[in-house]
Formats: sequence, structure tokens, C-alpha cells
Amino acid sequence: MAKGNIGVTTENIFPVIKKFLYSDHEIFLREIVSNAVDATQKIKTLASVGEYKGELGDTTVRISINKDAKTLTISDCGIGLTMEEVDKYINQIAFSGAEEFLEKYKNDANAIIGHFGLGFYSAFMVSKEVEIKSLSYKEGAKPIHWQCDGSPEYDLEEGDKTSRGTDIILHIDEENEQFLEENKISELLNKYCKFLPIPIAFGKKKEWKDGKEVETSEDNIINNPTPAWTKNPADLKDEDYEKFYNELYPYSEPPLFHIHLNVDYPFNLTGILYFPKIKNNMELRRNKIQLYCNQVFVTDAVEGIVPEFLTLLHGVIDSPDIPLNVSRSYLQEDSNVKKISNHISKKVSDRLQELFKEDRNNFESKWDYLKLFIEYGMLSEEKFYERAEKFALLKNVDDKYFTFEEYKTLISENQTDKDGKLVYLYANNKESQFSYIEAAKNKGYDVLLMNGELDTPFINMLEQKFENASFVRVDSDIISNLIRKDEKNDKTITEEQEKALHTIFNSVAPKDDKMNFIFSFQNMGAENNPVVITQNEFMRRMKDMSAFQPGMSFYGQMPDSYTIVINTEHELIKRLITENEQANGTAIEPLAKELSDLKLKKSVVDSRTKDKKAEDISEEDKNEKASLEKQIKDTQDKIDTIYSEYGKKNDAVSQLIDIALLSNNMLKGEALNKFIKRSVKFI
Repeated sequence: MAKGNIGVTTENIFPVIKKFLYSDHEIFLREIVSNAVDATQKIKTLASVGEYKGELGDTTVRISINKDAKTLTISDCGIGLTMEEVDKYINQIAFSGAEEFLEKYKNDANAIIGHFGLGFYSAFMVSKEVEIKSLSYKEGAKPIHWQCDGSPEYDLEEGDKTSRGTDIILHIDEENEQFLEENKISELLNKYCKFLPIPIAFGKKKEWKDGKEVETSEDNIINNPTPAWTKNPADLKDEDYEKFYNELYPYSEPPLFHIHLNVDYPFNLTGILYFPKIKNNMELRRNKIQLYCNQVFVTDAVEGIVPEFLTLLHGVIDSPDIPLNVSRSYLQEDSNVKKISNHISKKVSDRLQELFKEDRNNFESKWDYLKLFIEYGMLSEEKFYERAEKFALLKNVDDKYFTFEEYKTLISENQTDKDGKLVYLYANNKESQFSYIEAAKNKGYDVLLMNGELDTPFINMLEQKFENASFVRVDSDIISNLIRKDEKNDKTITEEQEKALHTIFNSVAPKDDKMNFIFSFQNMGAENNPVVITQNEFMRRMKDMSAFQPGMSFYGQMPDSYTIVINTEHELIKRLITENEQANGTAIEPLAKELSDLKLKKSVVDSRTKDKKAEDISEEDKNEKASLEKQIKDTQDKIDTIYSEYGKKNDAVSQLIDIALLSNNMLKGEALNKFIKRSVKFI
């Protein structure tokens, strides 16, 4: 038996491994199994070139658990190890400058393992002792037995293994006995080893017999050694891609389509990306793209390798140019990674353009699912925007689809305002904004449907991209103001009548800290509704954008701003003016005359003092002005009280306001209940 010390420049490697790699300790299984697969591939290569002339036999890598002995064993029939190779590859570890490096990357186990070639030693993260039993393929080689208890000391002696290959036996420590559970090992093998290129067996297949689960004699192969992405695209059919998708994501709805990546210059990259069906934010799932290195799972956090907007895709990317033990800092700095990201973005845009050209009807049928990906890409990458503007679509409320250029041509004649600006009208809810959409259609306008998760920032971007154009939601103003055409729209009521209406309607308007209502009086024509509620485009859009940009959060805290537009030309409003004057004329007339006289007196005082500095105005004038201002306010308050009381008692006024609120889906709870009862009473 030979005893020795593992050649490291740091005295005690194993406590360091346990300390710094503990958070990612499950990757030990990936490392050990990957080594077994490598050894197996090497013997197959040697046999194929004639350097190994023996029988290959069964090359399956096997994982087994012995709960009684508390061991986990990984066995292969690969090239095996000689005494000299154990001494070179196991007993000597390049660990110069280790302490500083370990401290710097203490939270990144992958970086440490990759930097120092510690794949095998990751076994000590979960083991109190590790054994190696091996027999090399080389002629005349003797079997070896190596064991180490987690200190720099090891024992190396001739072993008793009679078959080619290597057994790694992990004596699991008390803290990690979860790795002696079949379910846990199955989970890790499925995560890290699902597509390794050599068959991997974990126990035997089971079946139900006589009401219980029993083992069969058939190996339980846990991996697919030849996954779809390793095959030539010409050899695969659509059903093969769908079958592989189901293998990756069992019970998922079939994807829209796939993109097979197959690049060998200037870097090596294979893979398959799938566009899943996503309609809304609730269905968004990142970390669905799996990154592999030569079929060994690396990570499903692919930010930096895949463009941000494509992290919403599903699928697999495999590249030997990205190290197995990839670190965050590596991804940010490596030029190959940036090239891969750019290539994937271009490949996706090329595929979308191809689908659009080949079968536009089919592309349009999938647009509602594709829209989120494409808008996200256009918002986040300028190069993708430039490619996508050829196939990105705008959908109107009649479910018709247009390219940007097609839609511009469609609306140019009728939707250009008096200043030559092209106005894109849109709605985000066909049902709740139905009356506004109909009003726009009656004018001959077309209305887009912009109801996607990203449509608010997307609209803002398009306004910057499109020359001399603006986007206006159909409920942001009355129809005649949405696209101003220099049409005259004169009011038909006096200033006094407008003030009276303002007070009357304001008396029954909702009072809510979360909503702010202002009034506007417009001649909208007798055929249009008597009362319409609109929402200011600028403020509403700023509030919407606050959800996307943290720096704009103060807009999100502001109340919603609405305008109650009174149609002064409608018969009901004209009747209300007449009835109000008949009901309140006797009480209002003397107050109105008094108010007029008081304002006249104040104007005299104002003209007498307007050019004087404050210190030059006499006390008499100051007192008279203050007295007149108070009298004016008191008189106006009396008038407003009369109108306000009239409005509160007038069911028609409440009904008109509630109908406008109801058409905007803003009438709820108690207010809705009162409206229903009032409607019944009217009937």
C-alpha cells in the first residue's frame, strides 16, 4: 500500500471545498457522471481508430445506492486509470493562489470547479470518504484502489477490480443523506444528465404487479443519448420536434413553431428553440431554455447567452465554446458569448421573416401569441427592430392585420389632422370602449386594438420611430377632438348656463380620492350621447408607463384624471337647461343681479388700485375690496347651493352621469345598485 499527500499548495483543500461550494453541492453528481461519460466516450473513440482491440461490451454508465452502507456509486466501463494516471490526475491539483481566488468567487461554485479542475473533488462536498476502484484498458495494467477521508492524505494500493473501467464510491456524510434517496438522485439525474451521450442506468424499471410496484430485469435508462438537437435538421420531421418538446416539457401545449440552430463557424452551436403559446403575463416563464456543453447540462439561467427578449422561449442550446463550469463574470466578458447572442437574435428574426413570407395567413393566425416576443425584442434591441419592422403586424378592432407600411397607407387620407400629423387611433378593450370605437368608425376612422402586455411602451416607441405621427386612444377625447380637422364646434349656451350646468352635474359626480373629474362643455351634435367620459391621453399613458419604469412611479400614485364632457347640443341637456331656469329662475334672478352689481363695484375698486404698489393702497380701498370679495363669494355660494340642491334631487342628472360611468365600466357597487333602482323607477 502506498500512502501520500495530495499535491496542493493550500494545506487543507477539503474544508475549503465544503465551505465555499456548499450552496451548489448537488452539482457533484453532474461532475462525477460527466467524468464517467468522458471515460466511456474515450474508449469508444480508441476502439473506432483501432487503438483498442478488445471487446467494448456494455458501455452503460450505472448509478447505484446502498442505503445500508450509505454509499452512492457511479460505475463506468471506460478507459480506466493506471497507478501513474491516478497520481497525475487525482493526487496532483494545480492550486496556486487558491485562497485569494476562493475568497473572490466563494459564492460561485461553478467558477471554482472550472478554474481548478476540481470536478472529481466536488464529491467531497457530500462525502466523508471517497473510493476509486479502477482497471485501465491498457494491456498489462493492474487494478488500483484509491481512498481518501477528506484530508490531504490518501491510500493507494493494488485493487481487485477485474473489469475495465472505474467505480467511484461516495460514502455519504450525515449532513447529506438526502443523496441516498432514490427520488433525490432521480431528480438530479433528470436535471443534469438527461441528454448525456452515453446510456445511464439508475436501477431497474418498475411495473405494477398484483397491486404493487415491482422491479423488472430491464435497466432503467434515465437519459436520451441522441436528443433531437444533435441530429441533422433534414432528418427530422415536425412530429419529431414536437415529441422532443414533450420530452423537455411534459404535458405542455404544443409550441407555435421551432428554430433549429446548427452553427460551426465562427463558433460551435447547436440547439432547438421553441416559441410557446403565451397570451398574457401570467403565463410568462423564464428559465425554460436549457444550456448544455457537449450534452452536459450547465444552467437554465441563460441571460447573457440568449438575448433578453428570447429568454421567454423554450428549448435547448448546446455549445462546447461555453465551458461546462460557466460563471456569470465569464458570460459578461467573453466575446464568443456575445457573438452567440447576436447570432441567435438574427436567426430568430430570419425565421420569423421566412414564416411571414411563406404563409402570411398562418403567421397572422399565430400573431396573438407571437406579439409579446416580437414587441419585447423590438423594444430591447435596435437591430431586431430593424429586421422585425418588415413582419411586425398591427391588428385592428375588426381582427384585420397590417404591416406598418400597409396601415400607414390605409389611414393616411382620412386620419391626418390639420397640422399634417398622422393620427393612429387605438383601443385596449373592444367591449368597454365600444361606443368610442363606433363613434370613430362613423367618422370613417380605423381603430387599432392595442391590448398587449407591452403595448404602452411599444406605442411610445412607435411614436418616436414613425415620422410625424401620434397614437391616441379613442376614449381620450370626444371624437371631433381626436383628429382635429379645423371643423368649427361652437358652443350654443351662455356662460351663465354653462356655470349652472357645471354645478348641477358636479353635485352628483363621483367623489373619490383615486379619481379626479373635470368638466367640459362641447357641441358634439344632437345625435351623440348627452354625457361622455374621456380620460386624458398624456396622464393615462404616464400612469401606464409607471408600471414599466421605476423612475416614473410617482405618476402611478396620482389619481386617474377624467373629463366629463357635456354635449350642449343634445335634446336632454337643452331640456335640463330650460327646466332648471324654470325651477330656479325666481330664486336665482335677484342673486344674479346682486352678484353682477358686486362685481361691477369690485371692478371700480380694482381699476382705482391696479397700478399702485401694495403699500400705496389706502386702508379704505383694501377694506372695501376685501368686503366685496367676501360678498361675491357668499352670493356665488348661495347660487351654487341652489343649483347643487337641484342637481341632487334631479334623478335625470344622476341618470345621465351614471350612464356615462356605466359605458366606461366605472359604475360599481352601491352606485350601480342605485342606478338600477332609479332606472326601474323611470320605466
